[in-house]
Amino acid sequence: MHKLTPVRLILENGMVFQGKSFGAEKPTSGEVVFSTSMVGYPESLTDPSYKGQILSLTYPIIGNYGVPAKGETDGISDFFESVHIHASGLIIQDYTSEYSHWNGIESLGEWLKNENIPGICDVDTRKLTKILREEGSLLGKIVFDESHVSEKTKDASKAEVNISKDGFYNPDFTNLVAEVSCKEVIEYGDGVKKVVLVDCGVKLNILRELIKQGVKVIRVPWDYDFNTIDFDGVVISNGPGNPDHCIATVENIRKAMNSDKPIFGICMGNQLISKAAGAKIYKLKYGHRSHNQPVRRVGSNQCFITSQNHGYAVDDKGLGKEWEPWYVNLNDGTNEGIRHKSKPFYSVQFHPEANGGPNDTRYFFDEFVKLL
Repeated sequence: MHKLTPVRLILENGMVFQGKSFGAEKPTSGEVVFSTSMVGYPESLTDPSYKGQILSLTYPIIGNYGVPAKGETDGISDFFESVHIHASGLIIQDYTSEYSHWNGIESLGEWLKNENIPGICDVDTRKLTKILREEGSLLGKIVFDESHVSEKTKDASKAEVNISKDGFYNPDFTNLVAEVSCKEVIEYGDGVKKVVLVDCGVKLNILRELIKQGVKVIRVPWDYDFNTIDFDGVVISNGPGNPDHCIATVENIRKAMNSDKPIFGICMGNQLISKAAGAKIYKLKYGHRSHNQPVRRVGSNQCFITSQNHGYAVDDKGLGKEWEPWYVNLNDGTNEGIRHKSKPFYSVQFHPEANGGPNDTRYFFDEFVKLL
C-alpha cells in the first residue's frame, strides 16, 4: 500500500483530528455525523439523505468487501441507492485496501477517488463519536496541505454556498431536497394501479420494492403538484436536510388529503406528512443513523429493529385531533411514525426498504399496495 497523505478533520468546536487520506485529496465541509452500522457503506454513501454530511463510521475496520459492480435493471442501479455518492466525506478508523467479495470490483478508496470524495482513515472514531454524542452533530471540515490540493479542486470547494467565515458549511440552511430530487417525471413498470412517488431524495430500493408489487410508479420532483395526475396512491420518499424547506411538498400533500387515496411516507416523508397534519419538526441532538434502531408500535409490545438516517424528528404533540402517533423510538422516545385515525394516511420515520439494514418492516410495501 502506497504512503497516504496526511489530512486533518477540524470541528467547529476547535478540536482537530489527524488522519490519512485514502480517497480524493479534496477539501470539503459539512455536518459531521456518525453511524453505528457494521456494514452497508456502499448503500449509505449513495443514500441522498447523506447530502451535505461527513459520515463517520463507528465500526473500526472498513473496506474489506470493496465496492460492487455498477449493474442496472430497468434503468435502476442493482446495488447502490442512487447513481453517485452524496455524502461529502467519509471518516473511518482502519482502512482495508485489500477486499474480498463475489461482487467486489474495486476498493473503497478507488471508488472514493473516482467519485472525487475525500476519505480519512487512522482517526480515533471512538473518541469522535463520544464528542458527537456529548455535544451533538458538529460542523466540520477536511483540510489538506496546500501542496496536495489542485487549483481545480480549490475553485470547486469555493463554489459551495452557506460557507461561514471560518470555512464551515452548514447544510441546514440549504434546500438539499431540491438538489437531490429528480428534475422531471419518470415512469417505471406497467401495472394497472398507479403510485405517485414524490422524490425528496429517494433511495432506489424504495423504487425496487414498489416495482416488485406490480404497480406502475410515477416518480415526480419534490415540488411537483402530483394532484394533477390520475393515481391510486402516493408515497413520499426519504430525503436530506431540513424539512422546513419543503413548503411546496407539504401543500401538495394537504391537497391530496382531500381524497381518501392512500398516502404513505418514509423518513422525510414522515416529517412532511406530519407538517401537513399540523405538527412541528425539531432537530435531534445527533440524529438516528444506523441499522439497529429499535422501535415499538404504540399501544402494543410489537417491536422492530430498523434502518434509519435522519437528523430531524416530529413533535407529535402538535398533530391534529384526527391523527395519532403510531411508532416510538425505544432509545430516546422520539416519534417514529404517525397515522390518520380514519383515512389511509400514515408514515414511518424508519426505512422499511432497508438496504442496508434488517428487513423486519418490508411488509409495509405489501400493506400499502393492498390499500390501493
